[in-house]
Amino acid sequence: MLGVNLVFLVAVPAFAADASGWDGAPRAAIRLIAGAPHAEGHAITHRAGIEIRLAPGWKTYWRYPGDSGIPPRFDFSGSQNVKSTTVGWPAPQRLADESGVSIGYKHDVVFPVDVVPYDATKPVMLALKIDYAVCEKICVPADGSATLTLTGKPGEHDDRLAHSANLVPTPATLSADGPISVREIKRNATRIMVDVAAPAGTSVELFAEGPTPGWALPVPSPVDGAPAGQQRFSFELDGLPPGARPDGATLKLTAVAGERAIEVPYRLD
Repeated sequence: MLGVNLVFLVAVPAFAADASGWDGAPRAAIRLIAGAPHAEGHAITHRAGIEIRLAPGWKTYWRYPGDSGIPPRFDFSGSQNVKSTTVGWPAPQRLADESGVSIGYKHDVVFPVDVVPYDATKPVMLALKIDYAVCEKICVPADGSATLTLTGKPGEHDDRLAHSANLVPTPATLSADGPISVREIKRNATRIMVDVAAPAGTSVELFAEGPTPGWALPVPSPVDGAPAGQQRFSFELDGLPPGARPDGATLKLTAVAGERAIEVPYRLD
């Protein structure tokens, strides 16, 4: 029995090295997870993830939360041997309730993080502080912290991190070919209409962001009139910051169809 216990105690730390501990409450908690690095030329980029665990019935928010909500804020300033971090935002959902339409997640979510070290020959100590919000019938502010050493070795979370990275919308252009595409955008003085093509039978969602966080554009709504094989969305040019003019501003349109998503810039000429 003693030998069996010793084997178990040795195995646990090796298993736990791929993830930090959870920090939070029963309704929501966060942790860091680690994956295998990838190389581009001579540059090494570590792959990590920020995982938010949600209790059933709770939701959290995307980088633009829509009519209500608070987007997560990530702080990596306490990290060591970290030159830069880039957080990816998996495609969100449209979340409608009595308070309006918000944009976010009603399930556990992993935000993939690309971490560039100063010295690729040394481990990276990733330190995260996060402020976010979770909502059920009421909204509750939340925060958390986690630290994790990225050793550059493959781990048990590699597949999950690759999947979350594939859910991040890919840059695209207007009318570009692909399984999902923004085919046409029409504008009058106060309204934008967007036609999105996607595989038959696929549920499509569209989100619109302004050029700065001060823009609070309405969440686009499905409308009739799209050409065959396409779905049409419409939203008002409303919620601009005081004194801002739409002409010359570039919006970011995110179209989501199943597990595929694209981002298309649109200049308001």
